[in-house]
Amino acid sequence: MKETHIIIDFDSTFSKVEGLDVLCEIVLDGSPAKATVLQQIKDITDKGMNGDIDFRTSLQARLQLLKAHRKDIELLAERLKGEISTSFLRNRDYILPYRDIVYIVSNGFKDFIVPVITHYGLRADLVYANEFLYDDDGYVVGFDTDIPLSKSGGKPIVIRDLNLNGDVYVIGDGYNDFEIKKAGYANKFYLFTENVMREKVKSSADHIAPNVDEILYELKMNRSVSYPKNRIKVLLLEGVHQDAVKLFESEGYQVEYLTTALSESELCERIADVNILGIRSKTKVTEKVVKSAKRLISVGAFCIGTNQIDLQACSQNGVAVFNAPYSNTRSVVELAIAEMVMLMRNLPDKVAAMHEGKWEKSSKHAYELRGKKLGIIGYGNIGAQLSVLAEAMGMEVYYFDLIERLALGNTKKCDTLNDLLAKSDIVSIHVDGRPENNHTFGETQFAQMKDGAIFLNLSRGKVVDIQALRAAILSGKIRGCAVDVFPKEPKNNDEPFDSALIGLPNTILTPHIGGSTMEAQVNIGNFVPNKIISYINTGSTYGSVNLPNLQLPAFEKAHRLLHIHHNVPNVLAQINNIMVKNHINILGQYLKTNETLGYVIIDIDRAYDDALLEELKDIAPTIWFRVLY
Repeated sequence: MKETHIIIDFDSTFSKVEGLDVLCEIVLDGSPAKATVLQQIKDITDKGMNGDIDFRTSLQARLQLLKAHRKDIELLAERLKGEISTSFLRNRDYILPYRDIVYIVSNGFKDFIVPVITHYGLRADLVYANEFLYDDDGYVVGFDTDIPLSKSGGKPIVIRDLNLNGDVYVIGDGYNDFEIKKAGYANKFYLFTENVMREKVKSSADHIAPNVDEILYELKMNRSVSYPKNRIKVLLLEGVHQDAVKLFESEGYQVEYLTTALSESELCERIADVNILGIRSKTKVTEKVVKSAKRLISVGAFCIGTNQIDLQACSQNGVAVFNAPYSNTRSVVELAIAEMVMLMRNLPDKVAAMHEGKWEKSSKHAYELRGKKLGIIGYGNIGAQLSVLAEAMGMEVYYFDLIERLALGNTKKCDTLNDLLAKSDIVSIHVDGRPENNHTFGETQFAQMKDGAIFLNLSRGKVVDIQALRAAILSGKIRGCAVDVFPKEPKNNDEPFDSALIGLPNTILTPHIGGSTMEAQVNIGNFVPNKIISYINTGSTYGSVNLPNLQLPAFEKAHRLLHIHHNVPNVLAQINNIMVKNHINILGQYLKTNETLGYVIIDIDRAYDDALLEELKDIAPTIWFRVLY
């Protein structure tokens, strides 16, 4: 096997910052000229790193702007120990086993680099850098010009003189790092962009590396995560809140953002290499879509319902689905209350008349909510909160639900839907979108309501027979309605809307905006991404609507393996037998099942053979398996 050698730059690569820039801040602390000098030094640094000026000229110019003392250099080294790049810190335990093949080659200075490198655990004798010259009082007066790194083209000379046999890989952020590859002394130049992106160097790179994880993955070396975050692709549809974009990007994921929904065929084309899909209510995630997604890890529903997602297909393919069951509850409830007030006061007709220039001042058909009976069909999160607000406004509240629920306040449960309809002045539907709820409210149910009652649907469009509602309004049986959801809705704001309810008296039609408030969208835009990120980072499925729920902290001193399988007997025994056979020490193991799936998280010692992973994947009931970190 060929020997491997890794050459790492120091400034803005191993360290987050440029050492001399920080030295300037230390030396100039309290000086009135600080801002001006710092900007001059930054400009000189950038010109040197981009290859616009000779490096030695750049170095001399920067040092002339300073009068640094040995104590300043010592202070700089201490400060730089806290400025090691995040992904180098994250992978420290995986890099140190390679310490004998890791060289730090820098145009910076050994005086502050060596203390940082040795603090990290790398070898001081493999640091190649410049050295300061000091006067008798300890002030920096220059640098050793005999060291090749003090001039342009110095790095290739150092690598040439090292006479390294085998494969050489260079990790750096500047043109002078690329020069090693250009001179023929390296197999690849990785442009490290975690701290800075130098556009002029980008075209010269063999590989753009946003972090060390990416480089170790590409070199097939052990690393802190099984799959570099910069390779995780996110597709967000339907204009989800920008907070979601920011959260995913802050994790290092690649994000594609669209304001519209996609059809099944369009989504099948776009989703092949997507890892995370974010949707709202209009995009349908069908079995065909799931099977077209070869790398899908998770689907985020940026809404309450998940009926637009084939949960069975997701489960059978190991795709975790998360939604936001509480985030827009208040918004929907407030709209329902507002619409009740408007309909009880006959405001839709009065407002329309005013716009036609008609002054119809009258208290006829105008009533308060206080003392009226509200019937809530579906006493989940929204229905329960609606009951609290309605009761606070003086209403008498009843509810009907097929599931046994704890009544809040003075709300009373009705044993049958007929009982609720017969006594309610206002009926508001808040059921979910499961298929069995389709067309459950039609001509029969409207006939059972009080004459002159009010009707609201802010749940799902297919729950209500629109033609039956139209007939009830026109006959006067129902004297007003508010509908926010429809059996068929436009995909975007450019498509026309059509409904049999258009133009009816005392009727409020809204474009599925029950949860569309800024507060709700902010809540959802944060809640769903955080659930998905937690799942990817720790394996926690808490809040998933389709996978067994497990909530676990990160475990930093082990590898974590995730195994999703069909819920059949003997899977855990097979997993443990494979562990015993491969002499693996299990540090933690967690199993949770539901009706169809089993989910196992296993924390093991870091030392293992790749054959172990293949054996775990080959267990017959396995649906999906991955190494988390």
